[in-house]
Amino acid sequence: MPRSRRARRLRGSLLAFAFLVPALLGAAPGGSGETISLAGSEPGLRLDVTLTRVVDPAAPAGQEPAGNERLVATRFRLENTGTAVYRDSPASAAHLLTTTGHRFSGEDIPTTAGPAFPETVTLDPGGTVEGFVTFRLPRDSDPAAVQFALDAGLADDVGHWSLPLS
Repeated sequence: MPRSRRARRLRGSLLAFAFLVPALLGAAPGGSGETISLAGSEPGLRLDVTLTRVVDPAAPAGQEPAGNERLVATRFRLENTGTAVYRDSPASAAHLLTTTGHRFSGEDIPTTAGPAFPETVTLDPGGTVEGFVTFRLPRDSDPAAVQFALDAGLADDVGHWSLPLS
């Protein structure tokens, strides 16, 4: 096969791969600040989730992180648009992905960025709540995206926001 034809075929394959990866991973793509509607495994469980702010680095509201770590705080707005009561931990529902492909789970770490979610949030249909989820990651890591899924992060429906959030 001629070289130019191989290059076109490779470019086409790479473009297809770039568009298919989020779909294969089950992630609903979202831009920074975009609201994504997510379903849980329980009938009637649905939230509109918005990533509204990213604070990087976030100053701890207590104990300092280890010398090679930093905190990144992410603020979410959760609105229960379903018919079932949402009862879950937003920290375990959130993950931060780095440019090198590492995945970090959210934690209930207080920061000066703002109030964290309580360990468990109970939200009746029609209710809204906002709060921060914090991530502890190596100081030299570059955040690339944040993900959120109901059912302690295990639901099939996953929201995905590219960073940085301006």
